[in-house]
This record gives sequence, C-alpha cells and structure tokens, in this order.
Amino acid sequence: MKVLVPVKRVVDYNVKVRVKSDGTGVDIANVKMSMNPFDEIAVEEAVRLKEAGTATEVVAVSAGVAGCQETLRTAMAIGADRGILVETDAELQPLAVAKLLKALVDKEQPKLVILGKQAIDDDANQTGQMLAALLGWPQATFASKVAIAGDKATVTREVDGGLETLEISLPAIVTTDLRLNEPRYATLPNIMKAKKKPLDTVKPDALGVDVAPRLKTLKVAEPAKRQAGVKVADVADLVAKLKNEAKVI
Repeated sequence: MKVLVPVKRVVDYNVKVRVKSDGTGVDIANVKMSMNPFDEIAVEEAVRLKEAGTATEVVAVSAGVAGCQETLRTAMAIGADRGILVETDAELQPLAVAKLLKALVDKEQPKLVILGKQAIDDDANQTGQMLAALLGWPQATFASKVAIAGDKATVTREVDGGLETLEISLPAIVTTDLRLNEPRYATLPNIMKAKKKPLDTVKPDALGVDVAPRLKTLKVAEPAKRQAGVKVADVADLVAKLKNEAKVI
C-alpha cells in the first residue's frame, strides 16, 4: 500500500509572527520556517504504518517555492521514501493545493492520503476535505487513532462531544489531529540519508492545474492588544465593574 503525505512549509511555531508595515501579509523575510506540526504528525503516522508492514511506500508531497525542498528532506529524514515538489511562486490557496494533490494522486495511485487537519499559518482546515470531494473518496478528519485492516480503515476522530469511530473503505483521505501520535526527532544519520533520497520537481502546468488565487487578501492586522488587568477591593467592586464598565451583567 502506497501512502501519500502532503506537507506544508510554514513559519516555525516558536517564531513571533509580525505583520508587514503595509498590511499586505505576514513578514517571512529571514524568518525560520519549518514543517507544519499537523503534517509532521501525518508523516509520523505514515512511517509507523510502513514500519508495521501495512504500507510499502511513503511519498511526501509539497507545493510552493524552492525552499519547500527543505521541508521534504525533513519528511524523508523522519522516514518518507521519496519526495515530490510542485514548484511555484504563486500564492497557493486550499482549492489550488487540493487540485494539485488530486493530479498527483491520479498519477501515483496511493491507497491512503494522510495530511494535517490544518496549517498553522492560515488555519483554513479545507484542503483535506476539498481533496476528498475532488477524488470522490471517503474521508475521516481530526483523527486521533488510525488502524488499517485489509481494504478498510478504522479511524477514531475527535468531535465536540468526545470521540467518534468511523470505518471507511480504502482508498481514503485522513486528516490528523494533535493526539494521533508524537512525531520522532530526525536523527543525524537519517538526515544524511535523506539527502540521497529521490526528490522530483514538477510545475503546476505539467499537472494541468491552474493555481491562480480565487481570493484576494484585503488587509492583515495584528490583534488588538489587551488592556492590563486591575485588582478589585471586594465582590461589590467587581460586580460594579462588570455591570458598569464591562457591561456583561
């Protein structure tokens, strides 16, 4: 069974995000970039399936600028067998990414696509669902446990009321949640081995996909700064402030 794992290059989660002075977007100049944490969980799960003998090959896929090769090398250091980069300088929105992934799925014919439930930069939470719709495949989102048996996958997913368990037929789409696993650290020997693993580069035109943005960002702004808290003398003072200043009671 071949597993396809899309990974996205995002601003590292430890970095304080700064908005450009003109408000057109986030400043990523000289900023540390890394793999989207949810996608890292997806790579780990795919590698575990391979180690268990369920999967035979893990293919990491990314779309974006040439710097995404570094993200793919990280995925291969974790355990992916090879990488594919759809190289483009265009602003990629979820629908465009889903169409690119569909074209690659048609080409690679995987039995399972595992990807993060969302990226920490745009928080769209759309790509996995759009890909399932374009392919006409079953999907299980927000997975906290995945078990494969034959041509079926049993997925425990996190919902507002607790946990929901689904059985879906393969081929299928699974999006990962935080509690699915704990990604391993890439060891130095595996990092060195990843440099020799095959990494193919294609252009969107070669896949027959138009990646032109459908949405236009009008303005990006930092959230308003919170006012400092104050101490109150007693309960009566607290109630007065909630009633007269905060106007919540």
